[in-house]
Amino acid sequence: MNHPETRAWAPFFWCLAVLMSAGPALAQPAFPPELVRFVPYKSKPVFTGAKGMWDAKIRERGWILREAGGWKLWYTGYDGTKEGIRRLGHATSPDGIQWTRHPKNPLLADLWVEDMMIVHHKGQYIMVAEGKNDIAHWLTSRDGINWTPKGKLDIRTKNGQPIAAGPYGTPTLFRDHDRWCLFYERNDLGVWLATSSDLKVWTHVQDEPVMTPGPAEYEKNLIALNQVIKHQGRYYAYYHGSARAGKFKGLWSTCVATSTDLIRWQKCAKNPLVPSAENKSSGIVIPAGRAFRLYTMHPEVWVFGPGKR
Repeated sequence: MNHPETRAWAPFFWCLAVLMSAGPALAQPAFPPELVRFVPYKSKPVFTGAKGMWDAKIRERGWILREAGGWKLWYTGYDGTKEGIRRLGHATSPDGIQWTRHPKNPLLADLWVEDMMIVHHKGQYIMVAEGKNDIAHWLTSRDGINWTPKGKLDIRTKNGQPIAAGPYGTPTLFRDHDRWCLFYERNDLGVWLATSSDLKVWTHVQDEPVMTPGPAEYEKNLIALNQVIKHQGRYYAYYHGSARAGKFKGLWSTCVATSTDLIRWQKCAKNPLVPSAENKSSGIVIPAGRAFRLYTMHPEVWVFGPGKR
């Protein structure tokens, strides 16, 4: 029977059916433009090595935090030689563009600190970094200037055994609800994930890497993860990759991938975010208003703002 009430509600149910059938099309994109579209903010780097100083060269990942009172940068400086000790430097900025080195640099004169990153959690700065021979270690600080070394990162396999001897580097921390997550690489051949409740002992989620090189030619053989963020309900990993042969040999490309569980990662079809030929790597993103800035840290600091090339 065709009741008048049924006829009155018919347009509503028709619209509801259309919306439900179009759900995936109306959903947020896996890679929203604010996370993947960047253009250079300036035609030159915003931070470089200081000629003739202890930090004549800077290298690999540095880290930026935007906090009350301004922007803070930690970076690795060295004399430019292969054997030169990698030391920790610090700089501040009112805008993330113009940087002033800290007068106490280097902050740790005799400790190898390279490829580092920092989490500020409950009033404490927590740093993870590569030490000498690519053995990852961690440090803590109350002010970001005076650091206390805590020793090498203790990483275990899923069954609780120490991981095999050898280098493990590019450590990356991420606080996920009530657990700590640690991503790291071994000889740039893959990225592993371990978790911890206390930062002291880390246990693999699985003993296989959660991210591997390829299939794209520009990241065919080598990979390292620099940063993980959460945005609109998804996780995003900024990483860089390279190849051992061909036209991308020796060039590192800045890229992004997304995940819903931190284990299975989908790489962005718009990768690399910066042309491979520019060889700008160790990229991280920093919120700036409603948008993000992309900073690439190696071999000098470049900043990219929102926009399409």
